[in-house]
Amino acid sequence: MKKYVIGAAALAAFSTVAHAQSSVTLYGFIDTGIAYVNNEAGHSNWALASSTTTNQFWGLKGTEDLGGSLHAVFNLQEGFNTNNGKTAYANTMFGRQAYVGLQDDKYGTVTLGRQYDSAVDYLGPIALSNYGDGNNLAAHPYDNDNLDDSFYINNSVKYTSATYNGLQFGGLYGFSNQAGGFADNRVYSFGVSYSNGPVNLAAAYMEINNGAGGPLQTAPAATGGALSSNDMPNFPAQRQRVMGAGGNYTFGKAQIGLIWTHTMFNNATGPMVAATPASFSTLVFDNYEVNAHYALTSAFSLSGAYTFTDGRYGSAGGSADPKWHQVTVMADYFFSKRTDVYAQGAYMHAYGASASSPLALAYINGMSPSSTSNQVVATVGIRHRF
Repeated sequence: MKKYVIGAAALAAFSTVAHAQSSVTLYGFIDTGIAYVNNEAGHSNWALASSTTTNQFWGLKGTEDLGGSLHAVFNLQEGFNTNNGKTAYANTMFGRQAYVGLQDDKYGTVTLGRQYDSAVDYLGPIALSNYGDGNNLAAHPYDNDNLDDSFYINNSVKYTSATYNGLQFGGLYGFSNQAGGFADNRVYSFGVSYSNGPVNLAAAYMEINNGAGGPLQTAPAATGGALSSNDMPNFPAQRQRVMGAGGNYTFGKAQIGLIWTHTMFNNATGPMVAATPASFSTLVFDNYEVNAHYALTSAFSLSGAYTFTDGRYGSAGGSADPKWHQVTVMADYFFSKRTDVYAQGAYMHAYGASASSPLALAYINGMSPSSTSNQVVATVGIRHRF
């Protein structure tokens, strides 16, 4: 009997140590509200809207202490729609992120799987569309630079450095996984950030070669590559490049941010949200955003952004210089650290494209395109974190 008691005590002690060395966390985000759109395909619309401000998800993440400064890490994350309970990504269990890797406190982290690109990691936190809990309505037209993380990278290896006196850097490579097609449907990106007191600065670059696309794409994507059918950009292209830089400054209860991104497409089709997508030999977007946040109290804050997007394209039907003005404002009240309610509005005006081009129509991210060059969205909602 004494042996059994000693054995049970030893097992209990081992279980305690093992639990102390590793952890698994269930987490997630829910965002649902009521939205009014003045024009979607020529009609006004009242709707129960899912993920108006923040992409909804649930996930499992964990870490294990391997000794010294080394840890094993993983993250499995799936998006969903509260309106109908469906997953956000077809034929997937963890469509937003799914990776495993090693983290060293001194030298950084290497992870492998489905992950964010460097534009999302480094420039996203400066843009209103991805700041804090995010604001999807504030994404730049067609989320052309992916700062609102419209797509994710499969087959990717990512390195993120430790932070050295405020400096952090990293990069990602998404493999095509195709024999004889190394450059077909691959992605690579890199970025750097610097934080010192009230100042935050960042820059990043991303390139997609023969990315995911549909039947209209000029160069069909390789099956099983870096981008899947769930990750089709609004302009599938033979080549997409994104570069940008920005920063923000905090003083007292206020913060002001500036960001510029430059997106270039070669042999692109889109936008895929249009009733009749067009073909472009060249397509360029320059996005200039200024945003601001102000905490009136510890629970109540205001935020907003103005973005001017200067575009140009060439096609068989001619060339043009489309432009967009976009304004987004939001008021947010926190009942607790986990639950808040919000009211927000967004306005877009598009001009400069030929009348027959789908780019002549306004399109606020998350809605359906307008039938005119203007679109207005207003929404109130509730968010909960767990």
